[in-house]
Amino acid sequence: MAKEQGLKEIFINVSAGSTRIAIVEDGKLVELYIELPDQQRMVGNIYKGKIQNVIPGMQAAFVDIGNEINAFLPFSEIGNPENLGNVSLVDDDSDSSAHQPQKLKHTDFDPGKELKKGDEILVQVIKEPYAGKGPRITTDIAIPGSLLVLVPNSNIIGISRKLSDRYEKRRLRRLVKEIKPDGFGLIVRTIAEGKDRGVIESDFQRVWEKWQELDSTCKKKSAPVLVYQDFATADQVIRDMFTPDIDRILIDSKDVYKRISRFIKDILPDQVSKVQQHKRKGSIFDQHNIEEQIEKSLRRKVWMNSGAHLVIEQTEAMLVIDVNSGRYIGKKDHEHNSLKINLEAAREVARQLRLRDTGGLIVIDFIDLLEAENRRKVYDEFKQSLKKDRAKVSLSEFSTFGLLEMTRERVRLSLLNTVNEECPTCNGLGMIASKETVLTRMENWLKRFRAKANDRRLIITVHSNLAKYINETKNKVIKGFMWENWMLLEIQEDDSLAPDEFRVYSKKRKMDITDEV
Repeated sequence: MAKEQGLKEIFINVSAGSTRIAIVEDGKLVELYIELPDQQRMVGNIYKGKIQNVIPGMQAAFVDIGNEINAFLPFSEIGNPENLGNVSLVDDDSDSSAHQPQKLKHTDFDPGKELKKGDEILVQVIKEPYAGKGPRITTDIAIPGSLLVLVPNSNIIGISRKLSDRYEKRRLRRLVKEIKPDGFGLIVRTIAEGKDRGVIESDFQRVWEKWQELDSTCKKKSAPVLVYQDFATADQVIRDMFTPDIDRILIDSKDVYKRISRFIKDILPDQVSKVQQHKRKGSIFDQHNIEEQIEKSLRRKVWMNSGAHLVIEQTEAMLVIDVNSGRYIGKKDHEHNSLKINLEAAREVARQLRLRDTGGLIVIDFIDLLEAENRRKVYDEFKQSLKKDRAKVSLSEFSTFGLLEMTRERVRLSLLNTVNEECPTCNGLGMIASKETVLTRMENWLKRFRAKANDRRLIITVHSNLAKYINETKNKVIKGFMWENWMLLEIQEDDSLAPDEFRVYSKKRKMDITDEV
C-alpha cells in the first residue's frame, strides 16, 4: 500500500491476548505499545502508600503501594517538605516541559530524618517495575487531561514550549489564570492551541473531578490503596500523541472505536473523522504490513535497505548495537562506503530504539571512519534522528575507540521484555549446551551414581536429536562405558525434554532417580 510523504497513522489492534497500538510514519513502524491482560500499566497511577523503610545510605525510601514489590522513592523525587503527604508540581506534558518539578532545596530538611516508617504518603508511579525491582515513584503529582495538566499544591501556570506564537501563549495564560483554583497549578498542553474557553473549561472540569474523586478516596481509605488510575494504554497513547498532524486512526475493535471517537469529539471535534473503524476481514496489522515489521524488528539481526545490517544484543548492563556492512557492495572507496552505511544505520538505530522502547545505557559500534568530518556527519545525523523520540536521551561524542555512547529514559518494560518470556531451556543465555557437553554431563552423572548405588540397569531418556546423535556417532563409546562399569544402559527418546536435558530411570526401583546424585 503506497504511502504519501509525511503520512502519520495510528493503528489499534484488540485481541484476546493483548491490545496493540502501532505508530506508523510513512509506512514505517516507529513505535509499538502493547497492553497485556496480566500486565496492567502502572505509570501515571497515584497511590496512597505507607513507608516501609527509610535508608539514608541509599538516599531513598521504600513504600508499600499494594504492589508485590515495594515502590522505590529516591530522595531526589521528594518535593518540598510541605508537600509530603500531599502533592507537588510536575509537568506531565508529553510534548514539553514548561516547568520543572520543584525538588528538595531546603537545607534544613533531611528526608532521612523526617520520613518515618508507617507514615502515609501520596505518590505517583513514574517507572514500571523492571527486572525484579519495584516501581519508581515521586511525590510530585500531576493529573493529565487532554488539554491541561492539573498540578495540586502549586500556583504555577505553565505553557508548552512547543507553542511558539506569543500572542496565543498570552491568551491561554490569561484564560487559564481565570479558571485556576487557588493552591493548584495548571500546565497547558500543545494541543490546546486555538481552543476556545468553553473547550478548555470542559477539559479542566474533567481533571478537577478526577482530583476530587482522588481526594475523597484518600480521606476514606487507609494505605496502601490506588486512588487514581490512569487511562488504559490505547486511550493514553491517543491522549498524549493525537495531534492535528496525525492523518488517521484505524481501530479494529468496535468498543475501543466508540470510546476513542467520543474522546476525540470532546477535544477536537473537527478531527473526529480521522478516527475510523476497520471492518474488513483479516488482521489489521497484516493488511498494513505492521506484523511483518514487528517480527523483523524484534530479531537480533536487523537488515537495512542497502544490504548492511545491525546486530542488537541486550545484556544485563547495557544494550550493544554493532553496525555491519553485510551484503552492501559500494562503488567508491572504503571511507565513502562506510559513511553511507553509518548514516543509514544512524537513522535505523534511532527508529529501533523508539520501537523497542529500550532504556538505560546504549553503546553503538559504527563502522570505523578515518576522517573526523565524517564522524561528525554520523553524529549529527543520529542526533537529528533522535529528536523524534519522546523519551529523554543523552548522547556523547565518539569515544577514542570509535564507540558512540548514550542513555535513553526507561519508563516501562522494553518491547522485547513485553512480548517475550525467558527461555526455560537456556534461561536467558541465548545458547544451549552442545551435544558433546551433554554427553560429558551424562557420563559424570553415571560415574557418581555407580560409586554410590548398586542399580545397574538404567534407562536414559533424552531429546530425539540427542538420541540420534548418540546412536549414530557414540554407539561404541556407550558400549565401552557399559562394559567398563558393568552397567546396562538403554537410550530412549522424549521430545518433551529440552535438547540439553536428560532423565535417568531405575529399572530395578521403577522410578526416576535423576536427582539422587
